[in-house]
Amino acid sequence: MLKHVLVPLDGSQLAEEALEYAQSIVDPEGTLTLVSAIEVDAVPTYGPAMMPMVRTSIPDYQDALNNLIPQANAYLQRVVDVLTTRGLHADFESRLGEPASVIVEIARERDVDAIVISTHGRSGLGRFLFGSVTTKVLEAANRPVFVVPSAQRRAAERATAEMEPPTQAGA
Repeated sequence: MLKHVLVPLDGSQLAEEALEYAQSIVDPEGTLTLVSAIEVDAVPTYGPAMMPMVRTSIPDYQDALNNLIPQANAYLQRVVDVLTTRGLHADFESRLGEPASVIVEIARERDVDAIVISTHGRSGLGRFLFGSVTTKVLEAANRPVFVVPSAQRRAAERATAEMEPPTQAGA
């Protein structure tokens, strides 16, 4: 069993599906570290040569920064409280930044044994357009990464398998 496992959470039920698997592989005396990465899009403005510049002096932007971290921390604290009632050791960290980079950076800083991350199950064009945090973590992490498929995807795969006719030997 692993002593320290990192689980990225974004507030979605899909992301939380990784918690079940993480609980099954962490040592009873080990620690689960929950991570939320908050990516705030900068608002582009245009300078003298019509070159895009990032403008961060917008009051709403700073207000968003001031509110998002406390909201993420409150959410993670609720999850930690649930895990604690189950007898698990858990902590959390929220950080601003690109999600995959934040996940990999915190995993390195905290020297976790593994990362357990769920996948939202996007494929094809959806994955291309929105990118895949999971894929980026897999490419950048220097420790084991366990990828937990969404329950919806697993259910769809089971349903498809049940609908397929049985194969016959020698056919």
